[in-house]
Amino acid sequence: MGVEAGAQVARIRALAVLRIRSRALAVALLPAAVAVILLAGAAGDRLEGPVWDAARAVLTPVAALVLLAAAGIGLVVARARPAMSPTVPVTEEAAPDLYRMVRDLADRLDVPAPSAIALTPDCDSWLEDRTHPSHAPPPVEEHQDIAGAGKQAQRRQPVAPVLVIGSPFLWWMRVGELRAVLAPVIAGTGPSAHPDIAAARRFVRGLDAAVAVASAPRRDPLSRAVLAGVGRVARLLLRSCRIHAAEMERGVAAAAAERAQAVDYGLRIVAQEQVGLAYAGWDRLLTRVALPAWRMGRWPSRLDAGVVAALTELSRRDRLAEGFASRLGERPACDLLEEPGTVDEAASLLAARLFHGGPAGPGPDWSPVDWSEYPDEVVDRKWRLDAARLHRVLDAMGVRPATGSASSATDAPTLSRVLDHLTDTGPAGTTETARTGGPPADPTAALTTDPTPALTTDPTAARTADPTGAPAAHPTGSRPDTTPPEAPGTPHPDPGTGGTTSTTPGTTAPPEPLDDEDLSGTTAPSATLAARLSAELAREEAAPSPAGTPTPASPSPTTDLAAFWDDRALPLFPLQPPRTARELLADHLTAMVCCAAMDTAGATPGLDWLDGPTLLVDGERTADLAPKVLTLIEDGDAAPLRVWLSQLGIRPEKPVRLG
Repeated sequence: MGVEAGAQVARIRALAVLRIRSRALAVALLPAAVAVILLAGAAGDRLEGPVWDAARAVLTPVAALVLLAAAGIGLVVARARPAMSPTVPVTEEAAPDLYRMVRDLADRLDVPAPSAIALTPDCDSWLEDRTHPSHAPPPVEEHQDIAGAGKQAQRRQPVAPVLVIGSPFLWWMRVGELRAVLAPVIAGTGPSAHPDIAAARRFVRGLDAAVAVASAPRRDPLSRAVLAGVGRVARLLLRSCRIHAAEMERGVAAAAAERAQAVDYGLRIVAQEQVGLAYAGWDRLLTRVALPAWRMGRWPSRLDAGVVAALTELSRRDRLAEGFASRLGERPACDLLEEPGTVDEAASLLAARLFHGGPAGPGPDWSPVDWSEYPDEVVDRKWRLDAARLHRVLDAMGVRPATGSASSATDAPTLSRVLDHLTDTGPAGTTETARTGGPPADPTAALTTDPTPALTTDPTAARTADPTGAPAAHPTGSRPDTTPPEAPGTPHPDPGTGGTTSTTPGTTAPPEPLDDEDLSGTTAPSATLAARLSAELAREEAAPSPAGTPTPASPSPTTDLAAFWDDRALPLFPLQPPRTARELLADHLTAMVCCAAMDTAGATPGLDWLDGPTLLVDGERTADLAPKVLTLIEDGDAAPLRVWLSQLGIRPEKPVRLG
């Protein structure tokens, strides 16, 4: 280890962690030491008498029990599987230039080279220790050259950590920028190779894994009781060494940063700007572009290439980012890979698993989609399925076709039907009649309900939440309920009849008091329709999937809670919370408008790299639709939206094709 001040601090803190481990071992051995002294005294005829005999009789079994408990705790700590980040491994055969660059950096920094390289679908890079026996080591060919292990290397010899690189960095950054960004990370292998720091890290990771094992749900009372004691001891030791471990990691980071200053320091300042830009583009791409496709059962197979397109589009729109586009003429870091497309596809599938919980591989209900097919395969299909769901809910509510519509005789779906139903004059929950549940003052606000129980809300399927907004606890081992909270207008079972409370078709039903704050600023028709849409979407998500086909929204049945960071407890990082009822209604209404535009005005679906699905009219994206949709939902005023439709030549009275 070098002479950096941070390295010395890290070693001092590592020794403090090891002293805590030694003290814990001493406490476990103390009763046995006392018992040995007592037994040795009896054998030498020195400690005799009834008092010493009683002490031996008490302390000997106690010492045996303490030793047995200490051995069990030590076994759990040693055998528990530490958390490991899901990554895409990159062999040296698949990226010889990348391995050569990393090896050259390690030589310049005078530190051990990483044992292997892996990619993560995130904008971050780090070193990860994967030397635990439970982590299956990669094939010898994967780290033979870079680590210098060779075929003669023994497993007990020190192995350098694995270098994990964010995949967006490879596609957006240039080779020199990636080199500058990775220099401080690779420099961390120097302090990591110190025996004291490595031992302290192994001890802390073992305690953390033991706590995870003790926290895993088990039905056996005996194992629960035993592991509860193991968990208490492990937590106590973790609390004791928490400050020292944190300061040790800070010292390692400081030492790595100090050592890396001699390598591409000026270029690193410029590269850090690209890190922030890549993070912004990656987050926008996942939430606006990839998430709608994942919800449709499709996963974009070139996410890393998409982040380049997104940031290029940002450079075109924002004059402050114009300088970043000129970098595209330089050699990108993805050229260091032999087959960038294959690696991008693997990273894209892993991103879908981490952020959405999709299956591990492609299937009938989980297929890849290329960016050129995205508008037709995702955008058009999404809009038409949402429009079809909207009209199914209106049918269940007994909403009649728009008066004077050309399709009123055939009950064909039209946009006019939706606009006429949502047009209202008073916000829900603001009038006295809405608060008390009495008849509405405006006859158009009275909603008709259908006695068919197909769209009724089962109270067991509705998600309950406390006043703070946190989801209610669910039974251990069961899937958390994702049904949105019920909103006014949702029918409830009648406790007297065991059926569903409903009214006769054609009669009016008063709106129920508003309990959802998200819908308090909307009209009564909008609140009721939003609640029905939430219930219908929740039923669709809760519907059982075909046998053998895992749903993207649910983790695998073999989820292991003890390995939360492993690739079996997914999704690890949900991108967004469940959509509110207001957002669902806005999405469905927007989809209906877009379907009408495509079927009556020749508009086409499109992909905006920063905003996701977009409507193209004469090749130009329409960016002013959302405010008019919100005006209709919140104020019941359809005039701005109707003016917008007439300006673009969209005919709301014409029937549309649904999904």
